[in-house]
Amino acid sequence: MKRGADLRTVKDMHSVRSVEVVNLLDRMYEAGGFMAKSLSEVARIVVTMGRDSRCTKFLSFPAAPVATGLRGVLVEMVNKGLVDVIVTTCGTLDHDVARTYADYYHGDFQMDDRKLHREGYHRLGNILLPLDNYGPLIERKVQPFLSRLYSGGRRSLSSREFCRELGEVLDSNDSLLCAASRKKVPVFVPGIMDGAVGSQLWLFAQQHRDFRIDVIQDQNDLSDLVYGSKRTGAVIIGGGISKHHVLWWNLFKGGLDYACYITTAAEYDGSLSGAQVREAISWGKVKESAKTATLYAEATAVLPLIVSYALTKLGR
Repeated sequence: MKRGADLRTVKDMHSVRSVEVVNLLDRMYEAGGFMAKSLSEVARIVVTMGRDSRCTKFLSFPAAPVATGLRGVLVEMVNKGLVDVIVTTCGTLDHDVARTYADYYHGDFQMDDRKLHREGYHRLGNILLPLDNYGPLIERKVQPFLSRLYSGGRRSLSSREFCRELGEVLDSNDSLLCAASRKKVPVFVPGIMDGAVGSQLWLFAQQHRDFRIDVIQDQNDLSDLVYGSKRTGAVIIGGGISKHHVLWWNLFKGGLDYACYITTAAEYDGSLSGAQVREAISWGKVKESAKTATLYAEATAVLPLIVSYALTKLGR
């Protein structure tokens, strides 16, 4: 297999305002036809949320998209005010740190994984992560960062505080955590121990027994955000803990006023990841009167179009 210098580097894409995209999605809406119409419906709800100054806009997603060029679109959503709160997984932190300092590469779903393992590559779908650009790099960056926090007197941080501090240190226009820190968009990671950064937190705590991640403080902060909002809306990409955490907390205020799902999961196995909006309505996580849309699609293929549509319509 080609070595790193010969592989094609994953590059962040940045959605741009495009009248052509607006015209295309508007024509899809008029044409009808399955997911084409759903794509335009999601885009229109994102615009409606963007125009609602009293709506707190949640964005949830798993880690995998951050390993791809979609990270640039997520950064743009933060920078252009399409999101007020992020809920994600530890892997998002992993990939954001790793890609700030090193490269990921294009691969293929059908590559020989045994050979990749022997040659020092991890495969994430059709993305290749050189081993040295992931775990060892994250350890080299996170351990000194934690030591500086500890030396400065920090003994306990919520995941929100941890992400803000880490974003300040990354200090890169390409970093999602950096963008969120600069724009004061809180990032919550309810499963923060489940990843490479989480392992570094555990490793640091072995030698610093009074160091803690305060998940209760995260819940206090989420409570304040939800109850302090006149209306709430969410763009929910994929499923898992990120999706559930957004839905669960909005249950307590009577449910989301806007809900857009972008998913490839099916509901027949009873999973939260596959559950449709209508199931969330039965729980009170989404209001009966909410504006909703579900798009069955893979996010890297459709989110750039949605964001381009929204930014053009909103003039941002």
